[in-house]
Amino acid sequence: MNYVSTRSSEYKVTASQAIFRGLASDGGLFVPEQMPTISEETLRKLSEKTYMERAEYILSLFLSDFTPEEIRCCVQNAYSDKFDDNRPAPLSSLVGNSYFLELWHGPTCAFKDMALQLLPELLKTAMKKVGNGKKTAILVATSGDTGKAALEGFKDIKDTKIMVFYPENGVSPMQKRQMYTQEGENVSVVSINGNFDDAQTGVKQIFGNKEYLAQLEEDGYVLSSANSINWGRLLPQIIYYVSTYCELLKGEEIAMGDKVNFCVPTGNFGNILAGHYARQMGLPINKLICASNSNNVLTQAINEGVYDKNRTFHATNSPSMDILISSNFERLLYELVEKDSTTTKSMMDELVTSGIYRLGDDACSVLKDGFWADYCNEQETSDTIKSVFETYSYLCDTHTAVAVAVAKKYNKATNDDTPMVVVSTASPYK
Repeated sequence: MNYVSTRSSEYKVTASQAIFRGLASDGGLFVPEQMPTISEETLRKLSEKTYMERAEYILSLFLSDFTPEEIRCCVQNAYSDKFDDNRPAPLSSLVGNSYFLELWHGPTCAFKDMALQLLPELLKTAMKKVGNGKKTAILVATSGDTGKAALEGFKDIKDTKIMVFYPENGVSPMQKRQMYTQEGENVSVVSINGNFDDAQTGVKQIFGNKEYLAQLEEDGYVLSSANSINWGRLLPQIIYYVSTYCELLKGEEIAMGDKVNFCVPTGNFGNILAGHYARQMGLPINKLICASNSNNVLTQAINEGVYDKNRTFHATNSPSMDILISSNFERLLYELVEKDSTTTKSMMDELVTSGIYRLGDDACSVLKDGFWADYCNEQETSDTIKSVFETYSYLCDTHTAVAVAVAKKYNKATNDDTPMVVVSTASPYK
């Protein structure tokens, strides 16, 4: 299994190299050269396994240069005794065929723990294979939850330093306090004047600064990332989509082959993209429903085929979704233009220079076939939290509420009675 850059298909690396480097040297994102498949028989067998056993299997399909023992060690270190009741991704049933996939039972109470407990283990293993004795400097841009989860995951990791950049007025007081009070000798946190997109753009510019990278190399360091631009951060998210389907099978909520919808509160597009990759592997997913808050750039991109970041930025009560440049959409774009890296690079350059690019008719058709998108405003978010609590005695956070509201809009618009899994991304108490 090799990986190529979205901006230069001639640039191939191993899984270890993709995880170690984080971002391709041409500025592109690493994607698998081909997608592995998963059969119904395998799903049936996995439905009888634990979450960690399912994780080992999925990782083995993508990490061909890791030994089974290395993968098992990574999984055990990431998930053993770190999640409530040793259940990293429990399902909570509401009524009928609706469910919450609760991904916030880890150490920082947000779904980022699902990947950022595993990524340090993958990176440590990759460093031994391809690091050539160099140390790693990890740069992270955060809109709130990624920062704390990355700091917690990488604290005191040998030969690794991590620096997190966050918008001073763009995260919640709890998120800020979590980052400020982080333990670890190798961690640091920096606030910036601006929003998440400014932080993310700044980090990418550092990765593209050849003079600075050469100086780091001379000092014995290599840059890497813990954002979902790193394949090692995105890969663990595929696991919980497969595991969710297995749990529904195990509980006889569905039969083998039945399709399921997932509604995902979406900011940087990594979480929902992992679901898309699971579907490509053969997981019976019907629609991936992209739920946005008032920063609804993805709603327009999916519904109209126009990605336009030239709009008012809104600081909302769901700050982890306050994003106008969704980095992982580039990975999907690469597919939509039939893996033409030249076209992908050209369109991403357009986004930098003019703030907008447009998809062709064929790409729009493919996009709409697999995705559905809408958004909700602040009042709708608050109303949804109140309604869900009064109806089901279930308290959800603001990000999850966005997904609930959009899931309802989807059902009303389509009358689709396919089982619906709402991806719940943060604890309401956080």
